[in-house]
Amino acid sequence: MSNPVKQAIRRRVVGMFNDRDRGERPVQRSANALFDRRSVAWRVHGDVASMMVGGIAGLLMQMLHPGVLAGVWDHSNFRTDMHGRLRRTARFIATTTYADRDEAEMLMRRVRAIHDTVKGHLPDGTPYDANDPVLLAWVHVTETRSFLDAWIRYGEPWMSRLDQDRYFAEMSVIGNALGAWPLPHSRIEADRLIAAMRPHLKADVRTAEVANLILYAPASNMLAALPGRLASQAAVDLLPRWARTLHGLSPSPLEKPLVRVGTLGVAHALRWAFR
Repeated sequence: MSNPVKQAIRRRVVGMFNDRDRGERPVQRSANALFDRRSVAWRVHGDVASMMVGGIAGLLMQMLHPGVLAGVWDHSNFRTDMHGRLRRTARFIATTTYADRDEAEMLMRRVRAIHDTVKGHLPDGTPYDANDPVLLAWVHVTETRSFLDAWIRYGEPWMSRLDQDRYFAEMSVIGNALGAWPLPHSRIEADRLIAAMRPHLKADVRTAEVANLILYAPASNMLAALPGRLASQAAVDLLPRWARTLHGLSPSPLEKPLVRVGTLGVAHALRWAFR
């Protein structure tokens, strides 16, 4: 007989990641996926709690680039549907990791077509284009780095450097298909790419508004899977210190161990529910 607590947790999580009104169902794992079941990507992306923490941290990093922020600001309904944006990001990762190769490639072509329409000008008049390879590379490296760091912190702290490098090499397949360049193929290359981009990053009132919506989204959305603001707090804790400084976020030293212990506890509960 199935455990009713496990069933309840699974239903809640499945409901958060799949829009039932649109007929969405959980992504099915395929033997013909872009990555095989022995890949590091399958391991990293299969953990709900760490992916949520990494996803929020990645978004906070991405919004520090004026070009990425402008694309969201000018062409997104983020103010009224932040949950939808988070869910679509999660579904993109799940599809490109686990679904049949044809389905994954079709989705990536669809995303590139959407990016074709995301163009405009920054407040200072500088043009931006969502298909700019450098902007795509920033989104890619911040996302992959955040997912991996969250997995290491809450799932596999003993992860070898070889497997970390394998993860970046695997994920470059997706970055390349989306038109990103340059792409990291190892952890050190990811670190160098982020360091090279830092002089171009900044935060202003628009960054603060988007970050506020990400961190303090209503409890009825995806973040409800972690008690209260735990997912957001864990994401802020995951950010590099310089990124927290740009965002004006400074969690107290006493808060950090509580957030980490709490998030680890939720991660274990979710793994138990899906085991």
